[in-house]
Amino acid sequence: MPGGGHCPDCGSTELVEDSHYSQSQLVCSDCGCVVTEGVLTTTFSDEGNLREVTYSRSTGENEQVSRSQQRGLRRVRDLCRVLQLPSTFEDTAVAYYQQAYRHSGIRAARLQKKEVLVGCCVLITCRQHNWPLTMGTICTLLYADLDVFSGTYMQIVKLLGLDVPSLCLADLVKTYCSSFRLFQASPSVPAKYVEDKEKMLSRTLQLVELADETWLVTGRHPLPVITAATFVAWQSLQPSERLTCSLARFCKLANVDLPCPASSRLQELLAVLLRMAEQLAWLQVLRLDRRSVVKHVGDLLQHRHTLVRKAFRHGPAEPEAGEGERQGRGQGPGQGEEEVASSSLDVPEGKRPASPALLLPPCMLKPPKRVCPPPPISTATGDEDISDSEIEQYLRTPQEVRDFQKAQAARQAATGVSNPP
Repeated sequence: MPGGGHCPDCGSTELVEDSHYSQSQLVCSDCGCVVTEGVLTTTFSDEGNLREVTYSRSTGENEQVSRSQQRGLRRVRDLCRVLQLPSTFEDTAVAYYQQAYRHSGIRAARLQKKEVLVGCCVLITCRQHNWPLTMGTICTLLYADLDVFSGTYMQIVKLLGLDVPSLCLADLVKTYCSSFRLFQASPSVPAKYVEDKEKMLSRTLQLVELADETWLVTGRHPLPVITAATFVAWQSLQPSERLTCSLARFCKLANVDLPCPASSRLQELLAVLLRMAEQLAWLQVLRLDRRSVVKHVGDLLQHRHTLVRKAFRHGPAEPEAGEGERQGRGQGPGQGEEEVASSSLDVPEGKRPASPALLLPPCMLKPPKRVCPPPPISTATGDEDISDSEIEQYLRTPQEVRDFQKAQAARQAATGVSNPP
């Protein structure tokens, strides 16, 4: 090693001389750090004054990466390592970040948007490699606002012209449910609420597939549907112990957030299960409601495809007398999250459709009411002033022109004021 010394980055003593563009440099052979640079004289003034210019300065400072971009690239790599992504994912995410940063709109954006850009590039990479990662997970890691993130994500996809496939629903279920804190006993999770992970995932997948087949997932965010399906699957595995547990308490036990529409998705899923239960003879005599049908989820899923075809080919059975009252009494105290409400898949009581029921999305069965804006109120009274030029626009026949000229002459004689030319 010539001259001795240590590398300032890794501390290695393996320093070697390397000629770069005919300039001698001292380089660390372990990490590649340039310890000392060669010198160049690049301008006539520098040569005349015998001033030495280092190689890095001679290449032009304008071509160097800005500090903001360097910080963003480091955060992209750090996020990939936190998520334990393959090295190829990291390279792709870094390349997307560099491409996006070339656009002036991104470079001039606020710091909040640049922070979100880091997560967008990582999420796009994961989606393209079918890696199960949700937008909510990225937002949690970056402490980012979901609306800002989703808007930036769509902007980057359009800006770079990328083809990003949608996330596989089965992979999303496995990733999302694996984070639930229900698979081992703890002080916050009683033993009766602990469930086997594989059993719960298997049944949740079947319920999510059922929701997908009955249009409950179409055009909606998947996490509320998955949350509702997980709750029903968890209850159905031990209904005697868990039917009294509400959806809100379940999410608290599992240490996950309760999405706002999850309660509505739960009611729609239970309505589908009730329609399927009407097709089984041994369940028709039980007079099930949305609470008790959970006990028979295993039987319903076993014959899922047949029951769905039969349930939506024929109309619903006639409602029993007092059934609505019985359903209303089915909820115990503290069950506000699961109050029985009319689902978009239900048919009004006492009415049986003349034709077979159609399997349509809830938004088509019960479209939202559109409020038409009231017509604008006219304030015209007919006494408003009108100029002669405006009157002349409506004169069509010679008689109307003569009458108008006579009226002008009469007005001039009465007021003594002549009309402007």
